[in-house]
Amino acid sequence: QVQLVESGGGLVQAGGSLRLSCVISGLTFSSYGMGWFRQAPGKEREFVADIRWSGGVTYYADSVKGRFTISRDNAKYTVYLQMNSLKPEDTAVYYCAAGYGANRDKYDYWGQGTQVTVSS
Repeated sequence: QVQLVESGGGLVQAGGSLRLSCVISGLTFSSYGMGWFRQAPGKEREFVADIRWSGGVTYYADSVKGRFTISRDNAKYTVYLQMNSLKPEDTAVYYCAAGYGANRDKYDYWGQGTQVTVSS
């Protein structure tokens, strides 16, 4: 059974930082690309960042470029999202997923999400 479990969300003031983690089990982690998406209330789930299986290639949404960093530790079956200079508009539920690219249809497995709230 494949499981993706996110953690690290919370409440932070604008300008602050958070690091999200996602631990994966039940699949060969090193064979999968991993992505982070987010969904704000009343909005569609949107792409944030992804990282390919080797960790050497990453992509970011324009809205987070330069502020967020995606990384992975294949030995720990974990993918991270370091979020700096957070803004109120970053408030959303953040999901990790196994797959690649900016299209949700390219992802096979999803976590349950972790809430990030940025206060102004």
